[in-house]
Amino acid sequence: MSENVFNCQHRVSYAECTVGNHIYYARYLDLLEMARGEFFRSLGTSLLQWQERDVIFPVLEARLRYHAPARYDDVLSIEVWPTTAERVRLNFSHRILNEAGKLILEAETSHVSTGLSEKPKRLPPELVTLLTPRLKPGGA
Repeated sequence: MSENVFNCQHRVSYAECTVGNHIYYARYLDLLEMARGEFFRSLGTSLLQWQERDVIFPVLEARLRYHAPARYDDVLSIEVWPTTAERVRLNFSHRILNEAGKLILEAETSHVSTGLSEKPKRLPPELVTLLTPRLKPGGA
């Protein structure tokens, strides 16, 4: 992927797996959340620091397409990049690949910028400035 794509690694734990030795489908949402958190941290401000500034990014919608199972002890590459950062909207695309480069999952998440009151508020200008050069329109 391009330099605009943030990548983090994750080793699949036994707790994330079903009896069938693959990640339980809903656990992928946790992996996406973890990757977005690391992405924000890489920009210089963690999600907790945004929250302390009265800015949060609740998920409005999540779409996941499962391509292959990830299994216990697999090391996964989780890619995340912003696709929209305008007004109160913040959207991301994600891909998860295994060590062999096999596509495991593609996903999109749509977020709204709000305060702790959960009322929509504009994305902070400094965040938009950080996100703009990383924007890659289109889905996963």
